[in-house]
Amino acid sequence: MESEARIELNPDILAGKPVVAGTRLSVEHIVDLLGHGWSEEAILESYPGLTREDIRACLRYASERLRSERVYPLGA
Repeated sequence: MESEARIELNPDILAGKPVVAGTRLSVEHIVDLLGHGWSEEAILESYPGLTREDIRACLRYASERLRSERVYPLGA
């Protein structure tokens, strides 16, 4: 999957958080910017090393992780 090539986990970069390959920009940060209303254009202007595909890879990565998340109710 393309997001796997664009997203890397390295314990020496941001304590192992998933980042856009070749940067110190975390998936969390990019998704957070989008969630706060930033457009792709604004992100690309602020971080010229990123591409549209990097942003999409962040969204795919987050989606994949959320899809695989399991929630178990706690007994009351």
